[in-house]
Amino acid sequence: MIFTSATVDGAVVVDPEPHADERGFFARTYCEREFTAHGLATRYPQCNISYNRTRCTLRGLHYAARPAREEKLVRCAGGSTCDVVLDLRADSATCFRWCAVELTQEDRRMLYIPAGVAHGFLTHEEHTEVFYQMGASYVPEAARTVRWDDPRVGVEWPYQPALMSDRNRSVPDFSGGPLTW
Repeated sequence: MIFTSATVDGAVVVDPEPHADERGFFARTYCEREFTAHGLATRYPQCNISYNRTRCTLRGLHYAARPAREEKLVRCAGGSTCDVVLDLRADSATCFRWCAVELTQEDRRMLYIPAGVAHGFLTHEEHTEVFYQMGASYVPEAARTVRWDDPRVGVEWPYQPALMSDRNRSVPDFSGGPLTW
């Protein structure tokens, strides 16, 4: 696997290294030893799938508040997405910065998202499926959202979302300060 630091501290793009032959290819998508060597979470007690019927579906920007911790390893299993991470950690050099990473079923690229970093995505095509490995089980009372178009954050999405949840649409501007971990 190839590990490339993203422009948000602790966020890492993980690319598989396929070994191809006449049958197709084989590639590792997780190795505890390599993840540990790169300082990434290695315990994933929960996995989730997000299926999205419509192009331009927006999900996020979601994160877990303290005391919950929610590292994520995200992969686009079908279709393609523009994944965005937003650093909310007070002790981070990239606090309140965001970055975007394209994930597609063809490149099988993954995005590691550390705790304290919000995550969201916008689908590029119909029938997009996203697979999440979660570093902790979901804690509903810790679930938080930063509005996708919050002026304080200024995420530059590739296009306007056509579909999102009422929760994402009705979130007020982010008025909190950075998170301490």
